[in-house]
Amino acid sequence: MRKIRVFIMLAAVVCIASAAEGKGSRFALSSPDGRIAVEISVADRISYTVSYDGRQAVGPSEAAMHLTDGSAWGVGSRLLRTRRGKVDERVASPLYMRDSVVDRCNTLLLEFREGFSVEFRAYDDGVAYRFSSHRGGEYEVALETARFGLDPESKLWIAYNNLTGEHNDPYFTSFENTYTVTTLADAECGRLAFTPLTVESRGVKICFAESDVENYAGMFLFKPEAGDCLQADFAPLPRLVETGGYNMLQGIVREREEYIARCSGARSFPWRIMVIADEESRIAESDIVWRLASPSRVDDTSWIRPGKVAWEWWNNCALRGVDFVTGVNMPTYKAYIDFAAANGIEYVILDEGWSVRFANDLMQVVPEIDLPALVRYADERGVGLILWAGYNAFNRDVEGVCEYYSDMGIKGFKIDFCDRDDAQMVQFHYRAAAAAALHRLVLDFHGTYKPTGLNRTYPNVLNFEGVYGLEQMKWAGVEVDHPQYDVTIPFARLVAGPADYTPGAMRNGSRDNFRPVSGEPMSQGTRCHQLAAYAVFFAPLSMLCDSPSMYERERECLDIIASVPTVWDETVVLSGSLGEYVVTARRSGSDWYVGGMTSWSARTIEVNLSPIVDAGSGCKVVLWYDGANAAAIASDYVREERTIGSDGKVTVDLAPGGGFLMHIVHERH
Repeated sequence: MRKIRVFIMLAAVVCIASAAEGKGSRFALSSPDGRIAVEISVADRISYTVSYDGRQAVGPSEAAMHLTDGSAWGVGSRLLRTRRGKVDERVASPLYMRDSVVDRCNTLLLEFREGFSVEFRAYDDGVAYRFSSHRGGEYEVALETARFGLDPESKLWIAYNNLTGEHNDPYFTSFENTYTVTTLADAECGRLAFTPLTVESRGVKICFAESDVENYAGMFLFKPEAGDCLQADFAPLPRLVETGGYNMLQGIVREREEYIARCSGARSFPWRIMVIADEESRIAESDIVWRLASPSRVDDTSWIRPGKVAWEWWNNCALRGVDFVTGVNMPTYKAYIDFAAANGIEYVILDEGWSVRFANDLMQVVPEIDLPALVRYADERGVGLILWAGYNAFNRDVEGVCEYYSDMGIKGFKIDFCDRDDAQMVQFHYRAAAAAALHRLVLDFHGTYKPTGLNRTYPNVLNFEGVYGLEQMKWAGVEVDHPQYDVTIPFARLVAGPADYTPGAMRNGSRDNFRPVSGEPMSQGTRCHQLAAYAVFFAPLSMLCDSPSMYERERECLDIIASVPTVWDETVVLSGSLGEYVVTARRSGSDWYVGGMTSWSARTIEVNLSPIVDAGSGCKVVLWYDGANAAAIASDYVREERTIGSDGKVTVDLAPGGGFLMHIVHERH
């Protein structure tokens, strides 16, 4: 059983300022450690700057909200009062990358006569603000102004929306693309980019993100034509949605409203977040998105089972040495269930094909599958079944589908082809999460936007895609640099939360011999790069993408993949450089797993384990690392045991696109 630490709450300190401060007021807010300082100005507009150790990280920036009735919050608004406070608490966080989260910050609440407020928070790892409404009745948010001022020479790691314009909807996207490394001055004007988005300015790293997005659109960022800044954009609420797209599974927006959200009564709006640090490792460690999300609405989480998934789609049901034709049929799925049961793998997924194609009706199962019988077969072997579902098919009867399949014994759904984050789609995610929780089903949102804290509010939501994962290697061209992407996302996309990256390839390609192959796909980079992914990438529901036949031929690799936990008691990013390499350590109980990855640049990494183990204790580690010929034969690796030296350091050589995985059984000092 995972250790749950005691929840500690300290009362907030509240200071009420004079209402006479009015226009032209300035306020200072600093983080508890004093390294981050926010200067806030309330005049004709609400503006602010953020500095780190005295260096300006975020330049003059603006925050406002505009309603369709012509009123504007933060433009010509009249300050009523201010309240200063503190948050200092430790929150239990089961099913996450640490067993408890420290929420410690200084706060400033600005209340305005127009019936709204803005709260700023300064943490040791960043700054966040959000608007709240105190009005009654119904109203629409026409647009939100969120401009983040930056030095024009700031370096950006930016993932552009590569599907802009498809279906004549600039907000249609699967939220999957590699990163362009550029400066703000050279970035494309007007082109939408995904968040989180990471920037380096004056030696400070800033990751722009958001949290607690409910009944509201998700945030894109773009560089405007004028001004040295990144500016937010939000998809307007759909007015007309038609069934279409891939296999008629998507909701294609044909018309949109003139506003981004329809609201009723008092409510809070999403947090705008700037994760700030001078070291990349602190960006990658941040749990600020989870921290700022609404608390769990699931009272009993004991039934939620994280774990690994044997998955047939990526490997095309590629079983060898069997006496049946593999595919969407009973013998194939029974073989996957047997494989999962034999290796302690919690789930098997039935991906696309189990329900009648084009019917958009999840109650229609193909004749090759006797689903109740398959559920009984899996249940007898301690394996849960998860069903893939297209968005349209699931959305047409969320409650009915959840009730019917939960009663049958299905354990969860992988919901795919959402491909939007307007307020309508965001609310679908909340409706699906609530219905699934009611019927004790886990969810994996695939083909969707990045997490914004929903996994805290509904912990049965175990994973999200919104990542350019391993499935892309079935068709991505040789020009795609996947190893570099892999050592970028820990400092960008993964700051938002878990990612359904789907690692585990047993065919591995060097830079010279990788080719996209749909039928028998491979990964870019080495075998140990794939092993490392299970420690580096956080995923409470984590796929084994390759076939049982491939894993059974690679028993040593299968054993370690199957044994790596998927939720953790502690996470420490030991070192890393954005786009170059990363070393992440995660603890479950007394066991530590340390994963390291590099780009296509070979490197020697000295891993300092002193932060997590007793140096000089003679502790032994089991290490999987790139073999001597891994640069040419990417599947070449070595497994060996080593003793940690008195200095607490272990040196590992990584091939191009390489990696390592280390298992340590040791109590932390």
